[in-house]
Amino acid sequence: MSPALEALMQADGTPYSAKGVMLEPFVHQVGGHSCVLRFGEQTICKPLIPREHQFYKNLPLEMRKFTPQYKGVVSVSFEEDEEGNLCLIAYPLHSESGDSENKDPSADCQEPKSKMLKWSNKKQSPLLQEKENYSKDRARNSRKEDKIMSYNRDEVQQQQAEVLYFSLEKGNVVSQIKHNPWSLKCHQQQLQRMKENAKHRNQYKFILLENLTWRYRVPCVLDLKMGTRQHGDDASEEKKANQIRKCQQSTSASIGVRLCGMQVYQSDSGQLMFMNKYHGRKLTLAGFKEALYQFFHNGRRLRHELLSPVLRRLREMQAALEACESYRFYSSSLLIIYDGDPPRTPARPSRSSHGAGEASSPEVDVRMIDFAHTTCRHYGEDSVVHEGQDSGFIFGLQNLITIISQLEEHSTD
Repeated sequence: MSPALEALMQADGTPYSAKGVMLEPFVHQVGGHSCVLRFGEQTICKPLIPREHQFYKNLPLEMRKFTPQYKGVVSVSFEEDEEGNLCLIAYPLHSESGDSENKDPSADCQEPKSKMLKWSNKKQSPLLQEKENYSKDRARNSRKEDKIMSYNRDEVQQQQAEVLYFSLEKGNVVSQIKHNPWSLKCHQQQLQRMKENAKHRNQYKFILLENLTWRYRVPCVLDLKMGTRQHGDDASEEKKANQIRKCQQSTSASIGVRLCGMQVYQSDSGQLMFMNKYHGRKLTLAGFKEALYQFFHNGRRLRHELLSPVLRRLREMQAALEACESYRFYSSSLLIIYDGDPPRTPARPSRSSHGAGEASSPEVDVRMIDFAHTTCRHYGEDSVVHEGQDSGFIFGLQNLITIISQLEEHSTD
């Protein structure tokens, strides 16, 4: 075990031994197609994409407060035991020529000999087991074509509901939050890909990143795809045309932002609501505003006390991006996170890295994620060099600020 990896695991409260770290599904992933896994309480990991890795390693100082903390790289292997249980285990990354950042101090250590820790794919989906837990008639302003239905484990890969409600029993709601439908889908797809490739390749690089949801009891998460353009400069003509079509047919073209995923807790009914990207693409401007209202509404009232800190963060982010020369954040997302079931005690000092003076405000987080198609002039191998600021992303931010400001004004009427 690498001393650096061991120290990270200890800080994270992750059970460990010389064999590495057992990876589990990250249950608060609401958007994206890349599988995100839970490394520990405060750390997640996702498949390494060289461009995204380069972004995190060369992050401008002014952008650090608006992105997850980068924690390094691990090697992930896929295993299947005699009973068919699927295991993903993270190990320290052995040093490679030209990549001194990842040099492992214990690179010469022996391979693990003892039996692996594992989690079973047979125990993956308690959230999806009982159909009666899903409500079919709770959607505010829902349209007839919205597919609101429930799934058992075997149906999830074939079909995907766009809006789902899951009823939590009264009492300890925290312990009941298992897998949301989107994280389960991404996780199963990742396992299937790695299983199919296992004979040819069984070592994958994953990057370690800060788990932005770790400090919240019941994280409410909004994933917004930002910008008027989603395709990277290196996209094929087919990919480019597909991304342009998605933008034109959604709110991306008109306001520079569209809903990519949502998880929100409604305390009046004890329900978790999930909304995926397919629903988000269909939303009109009015539908998008309604979805934002739903995200900040707990079933009893609009959480208006969250709006001011969110707006402050968005304005700070806009100022930082306006100072970011040459960057383009194509296909990046914006996450907004808050606690759907905050402690009943007085607000504790914020442990977030948002700076002093916010200890008394509700704990919210606003961050940029997903940089697989990011570019700037410092990436020497890129054929296209952009000038100025990312106007598409900033356009989306400005419209988001306007819409949330309108929510704030109406909440005080």
